[in-house]
Amino acid sequence: MSIVQQINEGLQTLGFSQSLADQLDQFIAFLGVLLVAYLADSICRKVLLKVVSRLIKQTKATWDDIVFDRKVMVHLSRMVAPILIYILLPLAFSDAGSVTLALIMRFCLIFIIIMFLSFISALLTAVYTVYSEKEQFRDRPLKGLLQTVQVILYFVGGIIVVSILIDRSPGVLLTGLGASAAVLMLVFKDSIMGFVSGVQLSANNMLKVGDWITMPKYGADGDVIEVSLNTVKVRNFDKTITTIPPYLLVSDSFQNWRGMQESGGRRIKRSINIDMNSVRFCTPEMLAKYRKIQLLANYVEQTEQVIKEYNEEHHIDNSILVNGRRQTNLGVFRAYLNCYLKSHPGVNHDMTCMVRQLQPTDHGIPLELYFFSATTSWIPYEDLQSDVFDHLLAIISEFDLHVFQSPSGEDFRERLG
Repeated sequence: MSIVQQINEGLQTLGFSQSLADQLDQFIAFLGVLLVAYLADSICRKVLLKVVSRLIKQTKATWDDIVFDRKVMVHLSRMVAPILIYILLPLAFSDAGSVTLALIMRFCLIFIIIMFLSFISALLTAVYTVYSEKEQFRDRPLKGLLQTVQVILYFVGGIIVVSILIDRSPGVLLTGLGASAAVLMLVFKDSIMGFVSGVQLSANNMLKVGDWITMPKYGADGDVIEVSLNTVKVRNFDKTITTIPPYLLVSDSFQNWRGMQESGGRRIKRSINIDMNSVRFCTPEMLAKYRKIQLLANYVEQTEQVIKEYNEEHHIDNSILVNGRRQTNLGVFRAYLNCYLKSHPGVNHDMTCMVRQLQPTDHGIPLELYFFSATTSWIPYEDLQSDVFDHLLAIISEFDLHVFQSPSGEDFRERLG
């Protein structure tokens, strides 16, 4: 005997007529199913979840805390009531082919699928959170992968839900969607391109979270803080946020400063213009002064010895300076700067360090300092660069050289005055 029949007989025993009992038995059975589902849901949410929460707090692991905080267990508990209703509902209807029963079970199944998708999505988000905090996974585009899986999950879930609503096989819907693939490609174009670009960026080790990148075309100059399915977020040094589609990082060029940061040195490449009229051969008095400079003493002495031997060997007439070899104040100054940089504690001595002349222009002779700092941090780097050129500008007059600069209004007033 079914539950509905038992309820019907019970109602008749209580004095209800046969017709009234036939009208109320299925309704009472349905209310009973709802009551059982409600009680099961309450027990799960108010008892079991609290017990699980206490057990989790007692463990030393942190991943279970993240899973519970992400409401994974909550989404799981929400599936209990609809599953019980779906299982017990046929017991509340005497007619298994009832249209009402089929409609209610269809909506109940849809609710179960939605709750299941929410549970899986929350679980994936929790797994992403756990692994994104691990050092070996921080430079991986995990968020883009998470979003891709979630899009596929919801797409498949949507197909199943629609197939239940229209009472058709999911395979039939997928076959029909094949004909509209072009439309789907257009709708999900950015997501597809973002996913493919994210795979390329990761596979070729082109970009990862924490990298400093520069992309002037899109106003990006800062640290990558997030790599997702559709965007790459860059926190610029002015604290603004620039978002760039991942496929633009593949199709366009950008500068990644990771290599500089990993090398342990940051390049300094700057020049000053020397007035060509101040360049001259060194006199004995000038050389005597240069010998008193500690960094230059050995250089000047050794160079003078080499020049003297060369001139004697070739019987050079020293009465005319153009004959033979001579030291110049610019050459000695360049040697001084080389010695100065190589003795500076803030310069990386394992990397290229040189002072060179560039092509002379109408603004004088560019004298370029090319070296690397011993740190990649921005502020110490700027301090070192400023200190070196402060010293250069202050010491240049000791070599009887002048820095070229365009005349100012003060220069004209001095001339006219």
